[in-house]
Amino acid sequence: MYGLAGYNIKPVKSHKRGRNVVYTCEKEGTGAKILRIAFLNDRSREDFLGELEYVRYLFEHGGSVSNVISSRKGNLLEEITHNHHTFFVCLFEKAKGKMLVDNHYRYREGVPISEYYYNCGKVLGTMHQLSKGYAPVHSRYSFFDKYNAEYIDKLIPGSLPLLKEKLLGLLKSLEGLDTDHESFGMIHFDYNDGNYSIDFDTGQITVYDFDNSCFGWYMFDLASIWGNGMGWIQSEPDAGKRKRFMEDYFETVLEGYRSETRMDPSMLNKLPLLIQVNLMEGIIDAFEVMRNNGEEPECDEELSYYIKCLEDDIPYFGFFHEIYSCEEPFEYEIRNI
Repeated sequence: MYGLAGYNIKPVKSHKRGRNVVYTCEKEGTGAKILRIAFLNDRSREDFLGELEYVRYLFEHGGSVSNVISSRKGNLLEEITHNHHTFFVCLFEKAKGKMLVDNHYRYREGVPISEYYYNCGKVLGTMHQLSKGYAPVHSRYSFFDKYNAEYIDKLIPGSLPLLKEKLLGLLKSLEGLDTDHESFGMIHFDYNDGNYSIDFDTGQITVYDFDNSCFGWYMFDLASIWGNGMGWIQSEPDAGKRKRFMEDYFETVLEGYRSETRMDPSMLNKLPLLIQVNLMEGIIDAFEVMRNNGEEPECDEELSYYIKCLEDDIPYFGFFHEIYSCEEPFEYEIRNI
């Protein structure tokens, strides 16, 4: 389907939240590629086409993303049916550079880390600016299509009534947010350093893994970047120093972001709310993974921590609150459910 004969094809190590099987495809003299095979029945053909068309649109209009490669038939998406099960297959250009974790969280030698913070905002700002002119053929779902009272009631165990109540209250708060052209559009919805690579020669960031992309508030992606910054200062015992670092870090991110797109100042005031929505997404995703894996629901220290933050209305991932421990970041006593 893709002319990959002769390529050295190796599986990429999966992670707990993974929903696909992924392979690197390398051949001397050609650019490396990423093959993705989706095996869960939680997404439709329309969902995949909506994702891939968006990626192609971003790439063709100057977005720094890994382009999707058409098959020999000219399709962005291919299907294989085996034993009455459908697998959805697609191929991407491999992003230049590598992830921060693979570089042991060291940035470019001799270059201030603030360049990285700025570029995180700049690359996201470009994508959001392009989204403001995006008219999909196959449309991805919108935020409330998935995150609604019915879905939460079905997914979250009845033994967590306070969590359900808080999640529903969060949804109620979101209903009052602007969904105008400048505030709401196609977003990545999982913008973090596990989903982009950095060219350590130039600092250029290339984004991939749009598997969760949907129509949502641009501020959600910015709240994700805010959360990413915590890792740089999470071992600092002084909450005041953590707070000052996060303020400086995020201001640099916003400088990069504003260099590419306009931001409604009123939406910046919604940052704490959208951080809570990031928290909600993480909690819901954890229960989805358990369900998809056929596991009984359980809360480890990390999930218990995030649930506690929502139940007790603790803002900013609890990062400036007494619940946070720099010795055991984002962990709380395991709860039975």
